[in-house]
Order: sequence, then structure tokens, then C-alpha cells
Amino acid sequence: MPLSPDPYAALRHAARYVQQFRRKTFVVKLGGAMLSEPKLRRSACEQIALLWTFSIRPIVVHGGGPELDTLCDALHLPVEKVAGRRVTSAPVLDAAKMVLAGKLHTDLLADLQAAGVPAVGLSGVDAGLIKARKRPPVMVTEPGSTEGKLVDYGLVGDIESVDTRVVEHLRSADYVPVVAPLSGGVDGAVYNTNADTVAAALAVALSAEKLFFLVQVPGLLKDVNDPTSLVTLANLTDLATMENTGVISGGMRPKAHAIRHALVGGVGSVHLVSGVAPNALLEEVFTNEGSGTMVVREAAPKPSGAVG
Repeated sequence: MPLSPDPYAALRHAARYVQQFRRKTFVVKLGGAMLSEPKLRRSACEQIALLWTFSIRPIVVHGGGPELDTLCDALHLPVEKVAGRRVTSAPVLDAAKMVLAGKLHTDLLADLQAAGVPAVGLSGVDAGLIKARKRPPVMVTEPGSTEGKLVDYGLVGDIESVDTRVVEHLRSADYVPVVAPLSGGVDGAVYNTNADTVAAALAVALSAEKLFFLVQVPGLLKDVNDPTSLVTLANLTDLATMENTGVISGGMRPKAHAIRHALVGGVGSVHLVSGVAPNALLEEVFTNEGSGTMVVREAAPKPSGAVG
């Protein structure tokens, strides 16, 4: 006997979102900090599996910063970051290959498989998925500083093109691509490329409905020290203001750049969602209230998880 007047109300509520997003592309970027913690990694995989079960078409992109830092420390390699982006020497690139296309990548694939997702691992080098050129020295102004400095990021790749044929081939057979953020040059060089940047580039190239960043905080915060200061809805103007006032700094700066690139490139919305809170990704997708921050190109009177 049913225990409530309508025990299927939640299913009916979720069904409208399932219908809205069926066969739509969601790009989900997982941060390295969550991938290093097996419990959080498995939780993310289980949520992605549910999206896939509902015929939403996920593409997974992963980082690996914390594990790369750990390996660099073990190898006595300097860990240098400027404006939230890693300086990559030749030895650091070799370490990045070991982490991003090695253990971390394999563990993520294994957990997706265990959750029922037919995942296939790629890097940007595979089939020329991500073509890049070496980043030239650039002027960078750190928060709080009025003067920029010239920074050589080393073997870091700036994306020039995305060839989605290998991804589309896998998706036509109902596989879920899992992409590590290494990119290739036309001369055979391999580059380290920021995972947020790779996720945004793929989202644009695939005309994704949504791009998700799973992060350690609830979403975009007005005060980084106050988890209750969550911004549930923002647009590109709000994003620029938060950058200019220093609210967005450090590792959030590449995300802000990626969000801007995705939205200007035609992605419907970008979401910053907790990778720590249980089921936060599902709550963001399947409820009106959402769980994190939804960023849209222009102001719109919609709550974080609103359809569309």
C-alpha cells in the first residue's frame, strides 16, 4: 500500500526535466580534488550514470591538479602557478602525462564502468581531438597588483581547434567519452591544457545544452569564506564584476574565462555545483531550485536549476 497520497510525485516532477534534456549534450568537468577521494569520485560517477540512463548525453572532462602537485613534490619538481594556471616545464609535463592519462584517468573509468556507464577514455591528443599551439609569454596581472608581469607558462597549449569526430563516433555507439586535458600540436608536440578550458571548448564544439563544473564549494560565492553566500544565478556582467572586485581569484579565474567562452560560444548555461554535497548535480538538473550557481549569457529571471 502506498505510504503517501502520491508516492510517484517526485518521478512526475523529474519527468519534465528528463523530457526537456533527453538526447541533449551535457559536458561535466570533474575537479582533481574530488577525483583523489574515492568516495566523492564514485558519487559523481553514480550521478553521471543516472543522467546517461535518462538518455542525456554526458561528456566527462577531468582535471588532476592535486595529484599532479603530489607527484611533482615526490619527484622534487617545482609547483608553480600564476593566476590559477600551472607553469609546465618538460619534467612537469611528463608528470602530467602520468597523472592525467594514467592512474587518475583509469580509476575514473573504472568507477564509471562500475556505475553502469560504458565509458571510453581519451585525451585531447587522440584522433586530433584538441589541437593546440604552445602559449607564448603573456602579461599577467595578479589580483591586488596594478602592474602586470611577463609569464612564460612553458609547455602549456592554447587551443586552436576541436575535431569532435572521434567523440561523435563513440557517442553514436552509446559510449560516454572521458577526456583528459592533454592537447596535441600539429608538429606532434604534447601540451598541458587547463581542464576547464578543454571542457568549455568541447561544450562549444558539441553545441552542449549545459556545462557543469563540479567544485569543492557549493557554487559561486560572494564571500569565499562563507558557504552561505551562494550566488544562485549570474550573468556575464555579474561575472566580470566579481572578477574585477577580486571575488573571483586563484583557481576560479580559469573557470571564469571558460564560462565566458562557453556562453559566448552558444552553450545554453554553465553551472558550478558541489562535488562534495550528496546528489548536488542531480538536484541542479532535476529541480527548480537547483543546488549551485547557474550562469547565463544575459540576465534572465530563472532560478539556478530552471529548465532551459
